[in-house]
Amino acid sequence: MTGTCQVLLVSGSLRTASTNTALLRTVQIVAPEAIKTVLYTGLDGLPHFDPDRDRVPLHPSVVDLRATIRASDAILFCTPEYAGALPGSFKNLLDWTIGDDHPGSMYEKPVAWLNASSAPTGAADAHDSLHKVLNYAHAAVVGDACVSIPVTRQMVGNGGLISEPLIHAQILAALTSLIAQTTCFNEDAH
Repeated sequence: MTGTCQVLLVSGSLRTASTNTALLRTVQIVAPEAIKTVLYTGLDGLPHFDPDRDRVPLHPSVVDLRATIRASDAILFCTPEYAGALPGSFKNLLDWTIGDDHPGSMYEKPVAWLNASSAPTGAADAHDSLHKVLNYAHAAVVGDACVSIPVTRQMVGNGGLISEPLIHAQILAALTSLIAQTTCFNEDAH
């Protein structure tokens, strides 16, 4: 490994008690010391995407989003499904990533998602949509790191964390698969 890897964690939920965000917070405590995790918290501050506004000067929250993505070696998403699709605010975030043509943008960046849904449908439509959008953005979707880890509200304890060892093991396996595709481990990954 050539130093510390940074993984950006992005929840598609604005809900205070979100199981998706709880799963990502748990990623932060499970991640090995050599992996720095950054939980993105600016979802609700992004303006509505408008191609006419996707030029300098960009809204400060868009500048922050894109800079945070560029500073990361990989991105791990976790999103709920609303009305059979991605939440609108989360899709808005993804729309803002498409126009970034600077080095380190979403283009060819290793990405994956954790599916926290415990619903019978498993949020399959949201994750199918996410996969489609990430392919459109030319992100490098790491299939082995895209895993379903069903989380119920009862599993979320103090501090919004999940303490179950099986979930920690699943998170670590997904994170390991994701990071293996970065230049942190493999200079020839890209």
